[in-house]
Amino acid sequence: MGKKGKRDKKGKGAEKTLAKLEKKVSRRAKKEEEDLEALIAEFQSLDAKKTQVIESSCPPPSPRLNCSLCAHPERDELILFGGEYFNGQKTYLYNDLYIYHIRKNSWAKLDIPNPPPRRCAHQAAVVPTAGGQLWIFGGEFASPNGEQFYHYKDLWVLHLATKTWEQIKAPGGPSGRSGHRMVVCKRQLIIFGGFHESARDFIYYNDVYAFNLDSFTWSKLAPAGMGPAPRSGCQMTPTPEGHIIIYGGYSKQRIKKDVDKGTLHTDMFLLKAEGAGKEEDRWSWSRLSPSGVKPTPRSGFAVAAAPNNRCLLFGGVHDEEEEESIEGDFFNDIYFYDIGKNRWFPAQLKGPKSERRKRRRGRQAEAEAAGGEELQLPPPQGPLEIVKEVVAEDGTVMTIKQVIPGAAEDKDRSGSEEEEEEEEEDGALGQPVEPCPRSSAMVAVKHGVLYVYGGMFEVGDRQVTLSDLHSIDLHRMDQWKVLLEMDPKTQEWLEESESDEEEDDDVEGAEGGEEEEEESSEEESEDEEGEQQHPAVQPGEAQAQYTARTEKYWLGLARSHMGPEAKDKKVLKVAHAMAKTFYEDAIQMS
Repeated sequence: MGKKGKRDKKGKGAEKTLAKLEKKVSRRAKKEEEDLEALIAEFQSLDAKKTQVIESSCPPPSPRLNCSLCAHPERDELILFGGEYFNGQKTYLYNDLYIYHIRKNSWAKLDIPNPPPRRCAHQAAVVPTAGGQLWIFGGEFASPNGEQFYHYKDLWVLHLATKTWEQIKAPGGPSGRSGHRMVVCKRQLIIFGGFHESARDFIYYNDVYAFNLDSFTWSKLAPAGMGPAPRSGCQMTPTPEGHIIIYGGYSKQRIKKDVDKGTLHTDMFLLKAEGAGKEEDRWSWSRLSPSGVKPTPRSGFAVAAAPNNRCLLFGGVHDEEEEESIEGDFFNDIYFYDIGKNRWFPAQLKGPKSERRKRRRGRQAEAEAAGGEELQLPPPQGPLEIVKEVVAEDGTVMTIKQVIPGAAEDKDRSGSEEEEEEEEEDGALGQPVEPCPRSSAMVAVKHGVLYVYGGMFEVGDRQVTLSDLHSIDLHRMDQWKVLLEMDPKTQEWLEESESDEEEDDDVEGAEGGEEEEEESSEEESEDEEGEQQHPAVQPGEAQAQYTARTEKYWLGLARSHMGPEAKDKKVLKVAHAMAKTFYEDAIQMS
């Protein structure tokens, strides 16, 4: 009894502290939100001019983050709403609605009168009621400079059959927030966690609310037991029994003035409905200790329900704080959680069961018949690093790297010369197609197929916002399909383009004092290596194209000059400067 009393007292103390902090944040945020309400009202007045429903075919949506992607409950469609885009100087918010037609692999834009205000980091869920409904709660609006935030606490429903928006005004709901999670569970919308942020303060939540889809009423749940610590961006999954599973998430706390410390949560909880079927359900928290291989710590991962009583986790980022910067390791892996077995395990791509295997067997039989010798398979390959270079419209070169593990067993080997020849004959690249590592991707599952849209990764100080679309059959787990590639022309980064010139000047200036040294070392290396030549500039090739095509060569050259201790970012700058100098010299000589 003594220990329980202490826990109860501690829990009540934490609730009081949270309540005080919420009042403090709310008071300071009120002025900011009043300023932003005028801007939101201005956008709404523009939306009010829409008087009829218009659905039209269109190009894919522009790059964006923190939008919602849901599968239509009755049609072969995905529904994308809202989101944000940051170009280095300005933040853009959206409230447009897109429909992705799965069978046609095409997009349509749906303009409907009186939509919700522009927002991002909201939550959306679909139910099959009356031809399908899309429910949206919360999210945030940011000022163009990204320094002020307005957090929504409104609830909307899109009636998919009639194509009409409706705002549901019911008292007693959650406070304004973003980064929360919402799922449909037994005719209820269950909302957990999230955060509220102003220019100077922030607060993270671990409260739970339920919205009854029959009575249209809110209720705040008071589960028994010790629940998760406050957090946002967690995994929230309903079970067939009507319970809720919470995993991971992110939170931060202020350790001293102007210094915040982030926490990646890796714990797991079960929110159990103990009075299912009664007028008022009783809920309780309990901690889960799953077996298997858990995901590595990360934030910004995407989650979805998967076939066979499983849920999945895709991608994310693990930020490593250094003295001067934060370096992020991005992921593109999939982890499954088996709800019935309480077990995590990483997904493994099986590879296509192709005609290649039949052709390989046929060729081996021919070789044995002709020479009586067996074909020797090569030893297992090590990890394969794939480098994909993308040139944005402003000329910035973005290098996307991903490592594909080598085959571990003989039966999975795919590195034989015969297969390489077959891939050349078929026009294949011989490399598995996968989404590049990313965080904050949008995912949805329809007919057992996972769709991954967009997300972001970082190149130095630049944020690259994606708009590509991939899919994979979760039953077969054979291979990814690219439904839409990223268009480099959609990438804009204003600060990067301005700072590039300064950085190039800095690099050229830094090289000035070592010019003779570098020239002599280049001459020595050329003497030693005989006929080594720099990659030639192709006719009509732009500087950005040349740099992208030859970056690997110039990186190696720069690294040999600067030594292994040099930072990668500095080596990249020097490599680009060297490529630029050679390109300009080649153009002048031609």
